[in-house]
Amino acid sequence: MSSVTADHVPASHGHDDHHDMPRGWRRWLFATNHKDIGTMYLIFSFMMLLEGGVLALLLRTELFAPGLQFFQPELFNQFTTMHGLIMIFGAIMPAFVGFANWMIPLQIGASDMAFARMNNFSFWLLPVGATLFTASFFVPGGATASGWTMYAPLSLQMGPGMDFAIFAVHILGASSIMGAINIIVTILGMRAPGMTLMKMPLFCWTWLITAYLLIAVMPVLAAAVTMLLTDRHFGTAFFNAAAGGDPVLYQHVFWFFGHPEVYIMILPAFGIVSAIVPAFSRKPLFGYASMVYATAAIAILSFLVWAHHMFATGMPVTGQLYFMYATMLISIPTGVKIFNWVATMWRGSLTFETPMLFAIGFIFVFTIGGFTGLIVAVAPIDIAVHDTYYVVAHFHYVLVAGSLFALFGGAYYWLPKWTGRMYDERLGKLHFWSTMISFNITFFPMHFLGLAGMPRRYVDYAAQFTDFHQIATIGAFWFGLSQIIFMYVVLKAYAGKGEPAAAKPWEGAEGLEWTVPSPAPFHTFVTPPVVK
Repeated sequence: MSSVTADHVPASHGHDDHHDMPRGWRRWLFATNHKDIGTMYLIFSFMMLLEGGVLALLLRTELFAPGLQFFQPELFNQFTTMHGLIMIFGAIMPAFVGFANWMIPLQIGASDMAFARMNNFSFWLLPVGATLFTASFFVPGGATASGWTMYAPLSLQMGPGMDFAIFAVHILGASSIMGAINIIVTILGMRAPGMTLMKMPLFCWTWLITAYLLIAVMPVLAAAVTMLLTDRHFGTAFFNAAAGGDPVLYQHVFWFFGHPEVYIMILPAFGIVSAIVPAFSRKPLFGYASMVYATAAIAILSFLVWAHHMFATGMPVTGQLYFMYATMLISIPTGVKIFNWVATMWRGSLTFETPMLFAIGFIFVFTIGGFTGLIVAVAPIDIAVHDTYYVVAHFHYVLVAGSLFALFGGAYYWLPKWTGRMYDERLGKLHFWSTMISFNITFFPMHFLGLAGMPRRYVDYAAQFTDFHQIATIGAFWFGLSQIIFMYVVLKAYAGKGEPAAAKPWEGAEGLEWTVPSPAPFHTFVTPPVVK
């Protein structure tokens, strides 16, 4: 991307007093300002991260030793299921939407998001869905225990907690669709004069493509869970084999949503890393156009590979071959991205502040997750490691070391713009190294557990697996406690402690968001800047 310079960038305008910043609880309940809504998304997602994390630590506590220690198998399965659902729909996806709300208008020179009231509504659906998820633990029979995929026939046999989960998924899905429509209209219709699509920051590109993915696949998930609901209560038999239905049909419909969903959770992360790496390499991003095309290629291919999650269902060999090769094909555009990030750093004038550490950590650990993905793409290997801890290790390398590391990097990168204060660099680095080391201690041993045949979602296990489980549990508690450092760093900056931040605190940073003061005023770009 050519460096974007702007003519005439008023941070705010003299007529601010007519629509001044509201005060008190009304400011948040009726928020229509993209920055306030973005802040609420980020706070909500962090709270959900803590809730999902507590569930994970309960799982790891039970798995510290073989035999049943603390929880009955039913409750253990509820924890497993709700950990997955809360982390995906409550933590990772809302966090990226929070970043989109905060940064996209600033990056394209827009005064706000296109549909401000819809933006408010799409946020306030989230606490409702999260409350349903959490409340489902307290209904008769407890929360759903069918795994985060909610596979039939198990999900047809659950108590009312399953219905709570179905309604929660509907509500959170509606929120995602509204957010996606808002992002598309904002990016396509509200860019500053002179900002062509190919001058946009990559974060805007990755979100534009992600938003189309959301609109395409969230209704598919809604269809799948609606069919579950009618099977459970209205006498249909889509997935009930005893009545002539087919449980494998559910898997097809679910994974047609589920595989693009994986990319919905990683493409915005690519955008964040593509902002951080050039800034701290003090060089333009290598291969900007190829990054845009690679993002689009990943999105298109993500629709063509869903059944690689289903190699063990008795698929014909021709089907296995097609899905195997199509899955391997996705590694090519992903490899293009990793090559471009490394090429951007090559011979750059690198410094290693916390955002850059998280970006490099992301590239390193996400690449490991990508390689294990290639391994499970091979149908005969996948059949051997299907539903073992190898799969758990693989997708946590992609979603924790991928999505979460990028979110942390982005938070440190833009925190000075959000709060007007520089964060504590020493604590930021401590957070990075503590998170990085504990993450690998937690999840790397799971590859070996899976290769040795340890099934996932089991509450008990044979004695020979004990050592790796104990290492993973110790790492998990360390990883969880490391996030308290992050919370402290952010709260400290929000409380106004720390050095005041310049409008452009990072020497190599490019883009319109660095042309407004820090913290970004309540109203920015009342008059659109002209991009050269």
